[in-house]
Amino acid sequence: MKEETQMAKSPKSKTPKKAVAPRISDEPRAVLPGSEKAPAAQSIHVKPTGARSKITVSVIVPRKEPLKINRRGGRAAGPVRVSRAEYARHHNANPDSLKAVKAFARAYNLKVEPDPTAAARRTLKLSGAASDMQKAFGVTLDQKTINGVEYRVREGAIHLPKSLLAHVLAVLGLDNRPQATPHFRILHGARPSTAGAPASGYTPPQVAQAYQFPANPSAAGQTIGIIELGGGFQTADITAYFQSIGVAVPKVTAVSVDGGKNAPSTPQSADGEVMLDIEVAGSVAPGANLAVYFTPNTDQGFIDAITTAVHDTTNKPSVISISWGGAESSWTAQSMSALDAACQSAAALGVSITVAAGDNGSTDNTSAYAVDFPGSSPHVLCCGGTKLEASGSTISSEVVWNELADNEGATGGGVSNQFPLPSWQANSNVPAANTSTGGRGVPDVAGDADPTTGYTIRVDGQTFPIGGTSAVAPLWAGLIAVANTQLGVPVGFINPAIYAAKATVGFNDITQGTNGNAQFPLYSAGPGWDPCTGQGSPIAVKLIPLLAPSGVTGPTPTPTPTPTPTPTPTPTPTPKPKPPKKPKKPKKPVKRAVKKTAKPVKKAAKKAAKKPAKK
Repeated sequence: MKEETQMAKSPKSKTPKKAVAPRISDEPRAVLPGSEKAPAAQSIHVKPTGARSKITVSVIVPRKEPLKINRRGGRAAGPVRVSRAEYARHHNANPDSLKAVKAFARAYNLKVEPDPTAAARRTLKLSGAASDMQKAFGVTLDQKTINGVEYRVREGAIHLPKSLLAHVLAVLGLDNRPQATPHFRILHGARPSTAGAPASGYTPPQVAQAYQFPANPSAAGQTIGIIELGGGFQTADITAYFQSIGVAVPKVTAVSVDGGKNAPSTPQSADGEVMLDIEVAGSVAPGANLAVYFTPNTDQGFIDAITTAVHDTTNKPSVISISWGGAESSWTAQSMSALDAACQSAAALGVSITVAAGDNGSTDNTSAYAVDFPGSSPHVLCCGGTKLEASGSTISSEVVWNELADNEGATGGGVSNQFPLPSWQANSNVPAANTSTGGRGVPDVAGDADPTTGYTIRVDGQTFPIGGTSAVAPLWAGLIAVANTQLGVPVGFINPAIYAAKATVGFNDITQGTNGNAQFPLYSAGPGWDPCTGQGSPIAVKLIPLLAPSGVTGPTPTPTPTPTPTPTPTPTPTPKPKPPKKPKKPKKPVKRAVKKTAKPVKKAAKKAAKKPAKK
């Protein structure tokens, strides 16, 4: 019976089946370019990372369209300034790339974290178990101790399905080793003083006066963003400090990025960096608000903090100060590319970024000539250090900061091995790079950084002198904030403008000193730009008018009205009394009312006249 039943069925169709697309998990894999991570130096293996450990990574994708670059005229080689609406239309994340990464995440059991800024920041946050992360990105994760602290470490390259390579520029967060160090120096042997006691060093407004900031400077309407990879502040310290120097206490807002928090601890910790940044920026740019972006000290946290600040539509910083960094060789190529791209976005949106050049001379704490990143990015203003001696607005001496002999640091500076020579530095006699890919010279500008002539700063209830190029980045950020208010428009990316021939009048040219030692004596100061102090320290009142961006308009600042003398009033003669007016005739409605009242009386009189008289 079974055979008969089967024979009775209609024959099956021979139509060929549709080809099924291969699953992304079955695709061949390839190395994500630039993702190679060096082995952790002086590390001790503890154990494999727990399979169920939760990890969140940042996946950075390409733009819809590349940013346009000025090729001639205006600010050559700088990104073309665009509005935020235009940026969103043309330069947000490529929608196809977002779609591809989301499909990839689903295939590996990874969750796409909700983020309304993902498209603008070109960053998708993916979270999931370590076991799934290892399969998704083709890596091995281990727990290792470095200097007694345990971290999650990956070594080697990230491997992705080949179809995904066109949609991913960087994957950050698999490894959480520290990426950067703060560039501040506390004067050796300095004795901290308690509140109210005098301390050596200049106050930031005194340094601003030496650099001829405008009298009674104002940065009203501006917000200065500050990136911090550790440490914290206490509001009571901020209030006490600004009251002690006679400057209005600024509004300071802490912004958490990737779980980073305002976490003050001790004066010798990264709190020194945080308070130096806040107190310098806030006091040289009175009236500015400060937004402090706290983030973990990883390449993921660093880059996420910058993109968050650049696209922060709540606090809206017009300038961002960064005092953290590390030698170029300590970064992966994908991290450097992603961070530089974030700085390109800032330049296109008219947001300035100032960055410390580093405090370890011409080697940047390595065994060769090296420069610090992100200071070496061609889309930031890199800030070197000097030793300043001044009284009021008169500078008696200013030379390169170099206290290497006393183990108190020296300004960073030199030539990048990663970024080529920008066109705006073409005439600056930048020394040749050690690599075919390098050539960008740093720093661009300078300012007081030597701890022996440093800044009087209050940290966790104590006051003492702090120096380092960490102080110069917020100093220049404050100058730019003042310029933004004075000019009525954000000056944005100023590098091309400060290298123009006419800009020399806006700088104190530093011509004495070096940033090397007996083993590395290459770089020395000289006339014009040099790899120690760049163009020099600012003469702010002369420099600010030169920073106005061409072709960009903003609200015209309201000028202070010139008081005019009040004329002596002329006595006014008393007017003669006017004759009384004649009474007006009653209006028509009144006449009508009279006629109406009289009408029945007349009618009655006529009727009586017609009756015959009685006999």
